[in-house]
Amino acid sequence: MRFSELSLSLCALLVAGPSSVASFYLPGVAPTNYQLGDRVPLTVNRLTPSQSEQDTQVRSVFAFDYYHHAFHHCEPEGGPKQKSESLGSILFGDRIQTSPLELHMGKNESCKAVCGKQTFQPRDAKFVNARILQNYNVNWNIDGLPAAQKMIDANEAIFYSPGFALGQVHGTDTQTPVLNNHYNIFVEYHQASQDHYRVVGVLVEPASSIDSKLLDDGKVECGDIAHPVILSEKDATEIVWTYSVYWVPSPTSFATRWDKYLHVYDPRIHWVSLTISALIVVALVGMVSTILIRTLRKDIARYNRLDDLGLDDFGGTSLDDTVQEDSGWKLVHGDVFRPPRYPMVLSILVGNGAQLFMMTGFTIAFALLGFLSPSNRGSLTTVMVMLYTFFGAVGGYISARVYKFFHGESWKQNIAYTPLLVPGTVFAVFFLLNLFVWARQSSGAVPFTTMLALVSIWFLISVPLSVGGSWLGFRAAESTPPVRTNQIPRQIPPSTGYLRPLPSMLLVGILPFGAIFLELYFIISSIWFSRIYYMFGFLFLCYGLMIVTSAAVTILMVYFALCAENYHWQWRAFFTSGASAIYVFLYAMLYWVRALSFTSWTSGVLYLGYSALISALWFVLTGTIGFVATWAFVYRIYGSLKID
Repeated sequence: MRFSELSLSLCALLVAGPSSVASFYLPGVAPTNYQLGDRVPLTVNRLTPSQSEQDTQVRSVFAFDYYHHAFHHCEPEGGPKQKSESLGSILFGDRIQTSPLELHMGKNESCKAVCGKQTFQPRDAKFVNARILQNYNVNWNIDGLPAAQKMIDANEAIFYSPGFALGQVHGTDTQTPVLNNHYNIFVEYHQASQDHYRVVGVLVEPASSIDSKLLDDGKVECGDIAHPVILSEKDATEIVWTYSVYWVPSPTSFATRWDKYLHVYDPRIHWVSLTISALIVVALVGMVSTILIRTLRKDIARYNRLDDLGLDDFGGTSLDDTVQEDSGWKLVHGDVFRPPRYPMVLSILVGNGAQLFMMTGFTIAFALLGFLSPSNRGSLTTVMVMLYTFFGAVGGYISARVYKFFHGESWKQNIAYTPLLVPGTVFAVFFLLNLFVWARQSSGAVPFTTMLALVSIWFLISVPLSVGGSWLGFRAAESTPPVRTNQIPRQIPPSTGYLRPLPSMLLVGILPFGAIFLELYFIISSIWFSRIYYMFGFLFLCYGLMIVTSAAVTILMVYFALCAENYHWQWRAFFTSGASAIYVFLYAMLYWVRALSFTSWTSGVLYLGYSALISALWFVLTGTIGFVATWAFVYRIYGSLKID
């Protein structure tokens, strides 16, 4: 598909309206029917940093286990049991366990004790107070739904935000942390049929009272919220964990129960951004089409006409000089397919970029079609890992084809390095960053068994598939260049102005970044603010606009370089297209300054490390898009020339 056709198709989707980009989801799990009095399981998850109405910044990136000893949460009889989780859920830090809280369908409970008194020593109090000041949230799940707080966005739209506050901060000057030790649980249920009920929503309103106490008869008396729990960092503090349960009938069906949680923040901003990006793409593609179609057709026709006439000297001017008056790209036909420096590295990066490209595209498509239901925790990450694994065959094949085209001779090294170099670097960085998480005793640290599972998937599935793809690539017929390569390299005039490497990278990189920067904001927010990202319709369009923009501007820049008689287009195409990663990293740093305020240097190291890692992968992905598009373009235009 031509750039113009693809860009017009994307614009047509924009004009079609919100329904075109509103992704949907399949329920993902079969509904559980309860009868009146049946026990409804409540499981607990990690405690995560978040923001509050008073403080909109995130101050930590570390999650903690719900049963961390410092929190003194009541454990179920016999100890908490770990629930089975998906690979993606574990990688994102979920640690789901059983709890002692008892909920029975349709049975309201008022002021019930979770367990006996709990004593906070000064050391534990200091730890918990620090987490309260950092706006940590408690995360529960009831029948697969997260316990949430009711929130109102800037447009006064009501939605459910997963998690509820560990505590509150009283006062503006002194900022006294207050621990929530009472939970009002509102469970919304829908009657599916006679005597069958389903959970369709969960809200928790936490409160605090130091006056709560256990009575001699085993009952509990909830105290006045006017006297909150303030944990002393000098003396021991005793508290009682209590909760109340209220069952609320709801017309919401099971199939749509997630709609309250999947909130699109201000869709008008998305539409404005997409419209601007689409207009930029149309203008850009129009410019590229005008230059490349009109100019190139004219140049090629003129060159071929003169070549057919056999005019070595046309009016006292040589053929090369005649053509050079219009453009110099034809003068380098004998050098344009000369192998670049380090063809091994370039082919490996392009192969891994193709693997990332396929993984990203299919993941977004699956999410857009509703196959990645939010009820299946970690399904998005699991699918990404598995798709990257299986697309190892694509990475190996593309790497082999590129390396073979550049007349590489060390084919064994190419086969070995393609599945090892980039994934190995990513895994090494991930492992080092995980050490920081482990050192902070965070529940977000990936367990050793999960690391072992990742390595097993890598070496037992991805590497063999990559080797098989490389074998097919080297076995396939070689793509011969359309023109012969001269034995003596042509001298390259010095580059000036925007054609120098750094200016060209900065100019080209900003346009693909402009197509995705808004969605990048919401993706970063969902990661560090522990939100559910669900705007895959917008993300799909942004991804398409980014592909078209990266290809178009890279082709344009390489065309200008060829006209300046610079035939080293291979690495130039990769670096200029991948330069949008520079802006992605700078944007992540700006987000740090504007939305994050870490209270420990380890949080900063973790954020910086993951931002650099994601930016590096983005560089490989977008660099591959620009390289492949430019490769096809160069092959096409020089294949149109008639050269003896």
